[in-house]
Amino acid sequence: MLCYWNNAGATRAAIDTARWMHTGDLAVMDEEGYVNIVGRIKDMIIRGGENVYPREIEEFLYTCPKISDVQVIGLPDPKYGEEIMAWVKLREGEAATTEELRDFCRDKIAHYKIPRYFKFVDSFPMTITGKIQKYLMRQQSIEELGLEAAAGIKTA
Repeated sequence: MLCYWNNAGATRAAIDTARWMHTGDLAVMDEEGYVNIVGRIKDMIIRGGENVYPREIEEFLYTCPKISDVQVIGLPDPKYGEEIMAWVKLREGEAATTEELRDFCRDKIAHYKIPRYFKFVDSFPMTITGKIQKYLMRQQSIEELGLEAAAGIKTA
């Protein structure tokens, strides 16, 4: 790509002086040179100084036989900066508790990657084109958990 059509500002933000395009994707390269996209920079959660990639936690939680879909977001936290929340869709006929899912994670992923909050849902907020709207999930979760002060939101 050479540029954004009629948008020099967006072009400067995405393409550096060496002509590299910065997509905002996070990737890892294996020993054979294959690249795997593991998440987005803007989705990264910084919890207590540790970089946590939601996609990594999502991929782990998909290994739980009770979970059909999951989305992980960061929420504001006065102590750690951000805390981790998982919105979980269970498979039909399954039931689970927050503690059960924490136990599933324990000793399999780093302790700081285990979600503090779990929310069991039937669906995720989506655009009309089918893209999950994590910013709406974050807003709703902040309100439901009363985290407005931690998020720097002034309430009347």
